[in-house]
Amino acid sequence: MKRHFLKNRPVFLCFSVVLIALLQVSCNNDKSNTTDEKEEEATATLPPVETNPANSKYNPAFKGQTRIGGVKTKTEYTVKVFATGLTNPWGMENLPDGRILVTQKNGTMRIVTQAGTVGGTITGIPVVNSSGQGGLLDVAVDPDFATNRMVYWSFSQTGTNGTATAVAKGKLSTDETKIENAVVIYKAIPEFNSTLHYGSRLAWDKQGNLFVSTGERSDIQSRPLAQKLDAALGKIVRIAKNGAAATGNPFIGQTGVLPEIYSYGHRNVQGLAIHPVTGELWEAELGPLGGDEINKITASKNYGWPTISYGLEYSGSPIGQGITTKSGLEQPVYYWDPVISPSGITFYSGNQIGEWANNLFVAALSGQHVVRLVLKDNVVVGEERLLTTYKSRFRDVLEGKDGALYAVTDGSNASIYKIGK
Repeated sequence: MKRHFLKNRPVFLCFSVVLIALLQVSCNNDKSNTTDEKEEEATATLPPVETNPANSKYNPAFKGQTRIGGVKTKTEYTVKVFATGLTNPWGMENLPDGRILVTQKNGTMRIVTQAGTVGGTITGIPVVNSSGQGGLLDVAVDPDFATNRMVYWSFSQTGTNGTATAVAKGKLSTDETKIENAVVIYKAIPEFNSTLHYGSRLAWDKQGNLFVSTGERSDIQSRPLAQKLDAALGKIVRIAKNGAAATGNPFIGQTGVLPEIYSYGHRNVQGLAIHPVTGELWEAELGPLGGDEINKITASKNYGWPTISYGLEYSGSPIGQGITTKSGLEQPVYYWDPVISPSGITFYSGNQIGEWANNLFVAALSGQHVVRLVLKDNVVVGEERLLTTYKSRFRDVLEGKDGALYAVTDGSNASIYKIGK
């Protein structure tokens, strides 16, 4: 018996190996199916959330570039008023201890505690031009704030030949009542006589450099400067903490080109965010009559304004030649027509609502809601509208240190809403 078993052992082992392999394939298929089901569930589409007619008759460059199917968050969450009494807030930033630093357009900052209490005004900020769309705009806390207490902010500055988007920095005093030793470190040239389209979002890269967005100042005369590399209007620039062009910028060393420029061909970028996984820079850009955009930013690339656009002049006539694509010009990842007026954006990486992981959230002003965009391989695969019942213009969104999402409204008696579990 023993001899017989040994004689047929190779056949038995071969059969066993095949059986185990089949079982592994079956298990892997089950896992794959489970993964596919979860992935399909995350991107399953409802009808598009936008139901109003578009302003233009332009066709998207690819399927899903606009009016993607809708999605709906399945996780139960709550929305509550977190803080009230803010005056024309524009930007929000986390402090290391979980409190939120908020800018107010008139030139002051406030700190909101984790309980939602709004602190007194923080002064010491250089004079801002708060006319039109100007004022004290975005804020960025130094990555080393815990040791140096440095704060950076963007604002509209009055100069000899008009106004400009500028960036300053200063130290938050120990008693948190004022900014000490404020100094302007950067100004987007040329100055222009306008109070519109300052852009003005800020975002840190992984090397500790600061991305700054600028607008093209909303004038037929200044608009072409978005395509000019000797002007900082209609650009995303990248600067070091001292305001100098960041090392590694794409145009450094080129004659007649501003070394701080990172990308160009922008209209009015009011949203900047770094993807939590890839580290890539994304932006939200206001279009004219239609043509609000979401772009993934690559160094040195031209994003088209005003040569191409999915929007129209406010009169209803075409922008320039009325074209939406051109060789050498980047296409938006996503666009809206009619507009939602996108402002601040943030990626979600918190642990309160798992299905939101790496989704992009957009504060919508004229849209009066917060957008959730589901991304897959840098393509938008679903859109949801949150906070629609509040009928408020949303200026900025922020993922808090607690993993909740915070959205601040626009206006003279503004509130912060907290979205989470």
